[in-house]
Amino acid sequence: MPGRPLPVADDLSASFWAAAAEHRLVIARCFRCNELTHPPDLVCPHCHHTDPQFRFEPVSGSGTVCSWTVLHQSFLPGFDDDLPLLLVDVRLDEGDVRLIGRLLGGADAALRAGSRVTVTFEDLAPGVAIPAFALVPEA
Repeated sequence: MPGRPLPVADDLSASFWAAAAEHRLVIARCFRCNELTHPPDLVCPHCHHTDPQFRFEPVSGSGTVCSWTVLHQSFLPGFDDDLPLLLVDVRLDEGDVRLIGRLLGGADAALRAGSRVTVTFEDLAPGVAIPAFALVPEA
């Protein structure tokens, strides 16, 4: 049975994936308008410049759950052992930047809109890690 698919870095995402491999979360910031964006693209979604240049900077990885879904069926090879899989849409504290990732702890996690999470990383292969999230215990 094949393992989970691995991310394939391109010119725009290579810095993101290199940092993730070191368990660091970085987000692209446009040199022209100074806004954070994820994922970076050929057109900045904020200033709409068609030749944006980005610098990647560390972010806290803390954020708030906006929504989530529970997957009970895998449509890609390599995920069957992880089912059910809970994916969260997280707004990072650094601004209007959202990431979607796996919530570790299973589909039975006590989750609600507004739940606080922090980034963690899943090591998929030597030198390859992907961001995931863990619930922050409520005080």
